[in-house]
Amino acid sequence: MAALTSKKYRFAFIMVTSLFFFWGFVHNLDPVLIKHLKKAFTLNTLQSSLVDSAVFIAYFLMALPAGYVMKKFGYKAGVILGLVLFAIGSFLFIPAANTQQYAFFLGALFVIASGLTFLETAANPYADLLGDPETSTQRLNLSQSFNGLAATMAPIIGVNLILTKDYSEVELAGMTEEARKLALAAEASTVKMPYLILGLCILLVAVIFWFTHLPEVKQSEESGKGKSKSILHAFRHTHLTWAVVAQFFYVGAQVCVFSFFLLYAPKAAGVSDKVAGNYLGWGCGLAFMIGRFVGTYLMVEKIKPARLLSIYAMINIGLCAVAMFASGIPALIAVIGIAFFMSIMFPTIFSLGIKDLGTDTEYGSSLIIMSIVGGAILPPVFGWIADSTGNIQLAYIVPLLCFAVILLFGLKGYKVKNLTDAPKKSTINIIR
Repeated sequence: MAALTSKKYRFAFIMVTSLFFFWGFVHNLDPVLIKHLKKAFTLNTLQSSLVDSAVFIAYFLMALPAGYVMKKFGYKAGVILGLVLFAIGSFLFIPAANTQQYAFFLGALFVIASGLTFLETAANPYADLLGDPETSTQRLNLSQSFNGLAATMAPIIGVNLILTKDYSEVELAGMTEEARKLALAAEASTVKMPYLILGLCILLVAVIFWFTHLPEVKQSEESGKGKSKSILHAFRHTHLTWAVVAQFFYVGAQVCVFSFFLLYAPKAAGVSDKVAGNYLGWGCGLAFMIGRFVGTYLMVEKIKPARLLSIYAMINIGLCAVAMFASGIPALIAVIGIAFFMSIMFPTIFSLGIKDLGTDTEYGSSLIIMSIVGGAILPPVFGWIADSTGNIQLAYIVPLLCFAVILLFGLKGYKVKNLTDAPKKSTINIIR
């Protein structure tokens, strides 16, 4: 950490990094929710993918308001507002379970994701800017590594707390209509306690942020030129445009891989739901976390971020092909490998995308966060392919094509073109 940020910004960096863990935790409960709600409401794969759509459409709708709040009131205000929305959405899971309405669950997820939009719009550029610009990508990858820790813990905790009343299809079919309703109601209610605890934890973090003095990042330029005029003005940076496209496809790929794993593993390898949950946590989640730390080390010591991104994208194209056609444990190992090699992609694309934006940074950050809507659009495509072909493995063509786009960004799209009126530097002032 000493190599990535100075001592005076270290506490701020630690606090912001904690946010990466919390939003990573709630995101990685979504695969468990998909499995859980699919059975509780007898949904098909396409219908269950609306869990992801409800989450990631919020990023598209709320990213611009989040960017405005950051520009008007600062990063700290954006973080606190995001945490409050996060907590409210978590508490809404209680009435959602009581009413047993799928739409209510989707609404609660939308509120949570609205809060996460504020957190990600603030925390990603904030971590990026709290130190030497030369180590910005490595610093953001370090923060995102704790997102990987959450990816390990959340599925394991979620499976054991939420999938506790795991009735089989045979058991449900053998029940009377009244007994089946009671069984599904009991299954739906298992989400109450985990999300209540999560909401209380998030409120506590919001209180800590309220009473904590944090550095406020404000952009300034060497000349009077280069002031950000509008969000469309930010598109003059071609590398930002490429980053928006790449991030759209990356998030779509990540969501497809993680969210449908509990549906993929039983079909591809014949394992039970609980075993699949352990593979998701101890396999995919742990690989994702280790990949972040390994990737950060490689970028600090040996390989330029764009080159490493390209190498990892090429490897994942090959692993997606294996996931499509292999069976048994090799299929699961291929997906775990995908998790490892996609681990650095979000922070690396983000950091390369906002590089040298100057006063366009807040708008650039909002645009990249808006592109997370890929997580709402591409999973239904994955689900449609799985339902229409009857083979969920063939749906891995979706992440395969996504990684091809990311490869193009890593080879060409990341390059910054000099603009004559571009701002040159930023300054950091302490909030009083």
